Amino acid sequence: MSDWLTAMDNDAQASVLVTVALVEGSGPREAGAKMRVTTRGQIDTIGGGHLELRAVEIAKTMLVTGETHARLERFALGPSLGQCCGGVVYLVFEAVDASLGAVLSALRERRQQDSWRLTALDGAPASALFDAMGRLIAGTGEQAPSTFARERGTHVAQDGSGRRWLVDPCLAPRAHLTLFGAGHVGAAIVRALADLPCNITWVDEREDMFPAYMPDNVRIAATDTPEEFVAMAPPGGSFLVMTHSHALDQRLTEAIMARDDAGWFGLIGSQTKRKQFEHRLQARGVPDERIAAMVCPIGMPGIRNKAPAVIAASVACQLLMVWEEAAAAALAAPLRLVTASTPPRRKKRAANHPL
Repeated sequence: MSDWLTAMDNDAQASVLVTVALVEGSGPREAGAKMRVTTRGQIDTIGGGHLELRAVEIAKTMLVTGETHARLERFALGPSLGQCCGGVVYLVFEAVDASLGAVLSALRERRQQDSWRLTALDGAPASALFDAMGRLIAGTGEQAPSTFARERGTHVAQDGSGRRWLVDPCLAPRAHLTLFGAGHVGAAIVRALADLPCNITWVDEREDMFPAYMPDNVRIAATDTPEEFVAMAPPGGSFLVMTHSHALDQRLTEAIMARDDAGWFGLIGSQTKRKQFEHRLQARGVPDERIAAMVCPIGMPGIRNKAPAVIAASVACQLLMVWEEAAAAALAAPLRLVTASTPPRRKKRAANHPL
């Protein structure tokens, strides 16, 4: 989740949640983008520019006047705000009261599970959070519609009485990377992906290689049998192999190739290493099309610097392209609900590496 949710864990400071509810034409951010506004400033962004400036002004006015009802405001970016995007953006403003605060608190605990947040835009203030099965998790659910479109993104809907509701899917990240290797490049990649919408299982047999601080989207696995984590990865998951041992790289590569449902697979190394691995995989009967799909060397074409941070930035761009293409393809497919997250088990772990 973005900072708008995680940066205010205790919700002690009064704030207004601003959500992009609908975008017609071109806009700076997509529907579902959010920011939190306090009297002192803001957390996260809905795209910057004049639109964000006006949104912050409205939110701060709500805080000063004590307004509690949610507001839906329309902004024509070109005619009224002078922004070159030229589209129309609808924003919802919600004062974080006790009900919404309970919803956000529950949402923080459900970041690895699909949730749907509903807020009344007419009538008495009401906010509720539902799980993938339609069960109420938090808030004032007795007022919320019993059914709503779960297959759509963030939108505004009407219930049977004509009352308008913001329907805001808060879905668990679909992108998953299993990263083998806790060396300098592996650590740099974890840092580069720390704030991106993905989950990472980071695997290495050397427990002392993992840093003390771990981003929220990372689960570590200190294990003597890393191949097990190839089998445990979700269907369509991405793999990145960069261990300290070519022999281990080879074993992991063969295990990944054996999975018909494996997603993107990157192997750190040169063209020479790729040729060696190709010959060994062919000798073991791996189909040519599977070998051709292996990405080695890794990173974006044209970037030759070998510094860990540069490799990490390049690989992060590569993975984002893969994941965004997969997300676009998923729009035409039925929604795969994520109702729970099972942390990967580990053969051994250090006390300062809790899951």
